[in-house]
Amino acid sequence: MAGKAGADGDVVIIKKYANRRLYNTRSSSYITLDHLAKMTREGVEFKVVDAKTGADITHQILTQIIMEEEASTGEQILPVNFLRQLISMYGNSMQSLLPHYLEASMDHFRENQLKLRKALEESMGSNPLAAIAQRNMEMFKAAAAAFMPGADLAGAAAPEPPAEKAAPAGDDTLEQLKAQMAAMQKKLDELGK
Repeated sequence: MAGKAGADGDVVIIKKYANRRLYNTRSSSYITLDHLAKMTREGVEFKVVDAKTGADITHQILTQIIMEEEASTGEQILPVNFLRQLISMYGNSMQSLLPHYLEASMDHFRENQLKLRKALEESMGSNPLAAIAQRNMEMFKAAAAAFMPGADLAGAAAPEPPAEKAAPAGDDTLEQLKAQMAAMQKKLDELGK
């Protein structure tokens, strides 16, 4: 689990007591499985140990969190066919390879997710909604200038040019949008390879 912890000293120790309560030794407070799920999403490295025996039960607790997430949200990430195949791997000669394969697959999925997010941000700017709003406003101003030459639109410093000059600006905006869409498609195609 890649997280915010570097050395074992950075790992938060969670103690699980016989009464099923979980105790965070760093914050000196009792927590729930929901807290552990949130810590996982935030990348906080933790280890769950049985308070009586000291045995590491992190795997069991993480599995329990997954099962509760699957049951409570109504949206299941793990398809039934995948679960059947996973169960069939127990006792199989390939069982020892599966954990490494699944971990590498998830790492690869995360990397692709980050690449896609970065490509979208680069193609649309850091705030896609602001860029879209800006383009929409420019197109609105160009259209308004075509129908109402000399009209002062909110915040416009100077009147827009007459209709014959406004049309190319709208065409330029459309061409810019087409070029950006083509560039985004090209990046998505490259990521898909």
